[in-house]
Amino acid sequence: MSNIVTLFAALACCTALAQDKQLNIYSARHYPTDEALYSDFTKATGIKINRVDADDAGILARLKAEGSASPADVILLVDASRLWRAEVDGLFLPIKSKLLEDAIPANLHANHSDNGGVAWFGLSTRARVVVFDKLKYSKADLDSYEKLAEPKLKGQLCIRSGSHPYNLSLFGAMTEHLGAAKTEVWLKGLVDNMARSPKGGDTDQIKAVAAGECGVALTNTYYLARMMRSTNPADKAVTERIGVVFPNQSSWGTHVNIAGGAVAKNAKNVDNAVKFLEYLASPSAQNHFANGNNEWPAAKGVGFDNPALKAMTGGSFKSELIPISAVGMNQIKVQQMLDRVGFK
Repeated sequence: MSNIVTLFAALACCTALAQDKQLNIYSARHYPTDEALYSDFTKATGIKINRVDADDAGILARLKAEGSASPADVILLVDASRLWRAEVDGLFLPIKSKLLEDAIPANLHANHSDNGGVAWFGLSTRARVVVFDKLKYSKADLDSYEKLAEPKLKGQLCIRSGSHPYNLSLFGAMTEHLGAAKTEVWLKGLVDNMARSPKGGDTDQIKAVAAGECGVALTNTYYLARMMRSTNPADKAVTERIGVVFPNQSSWGTHVNIAGGAVAKNAKNVDNAVKFLEYLASPSAQNHFANGNNEWPAAKGVGFDNPALKAMTGGSFKSELIPISAVGMNQIKVQQMLDRVGFK
């Protein structure tokens, strides 16, 4: 009998050790270049990564459906408003990590919770910029988001759906800067200036400007950087036709959105989850975000060598400093304004 007990104890010990060396990630980061991040973490720690890929909305729906039975340890999302929404819905476990708080600027992570922990951290950023037809406009014509709503641009704006998270985050930031009343007037101006009904993704807006379908468009920087680094002659022709502006450099700075991470509320491998998030804030991982997926590092003082990002800005730009959490809190208000002005 004692031998059987000893055997069961040994098996239980081995099972526990196996569980200690794994991490379950739900990720909305659908970028092939991220595979190196996962493999490097496993090589460095011995922790095996099991990953489920879906979009932000799908991941949040799955977490709600699974409840306390969810196997998820780490959640990776690619939009500030969705991170905020998940925090409000109680899907994250606030954590305490001096390394993360020292590395990530305060405006790029959640506020401290009642227990002093932080629910989520931004790990990379992407700026929402204006691209324009160089045959029609100059940078001075479009050096603020406000100018996109001016009557002189009537029939010139291409943009994706107003309800897409990238636009919702920009509009939430504008609400923080201008106030709700002025932002609604601005949104109505965008609708009046549209060259076509909103459709497609950011890359489609860039191509539409190059094709002369519209004169200006909004895009996240990493879409443009991909085209700038492409060896495809068609992409090269597009980037040669268009210019890019980082708006509001003389006022509050260009809007940035984040991709970020959190520990799932019901995580079974909390220590490993924190270790993984801390790894993503390290200089090597941050540089990978820049060089691998054309995102800006979120951590303080991290350099990068991405030629497209440097070519866009000359090396740096002024970004807005409002808390990302404030942008998220404006989402419901923004959606109501979009409905009122007819922004589809």
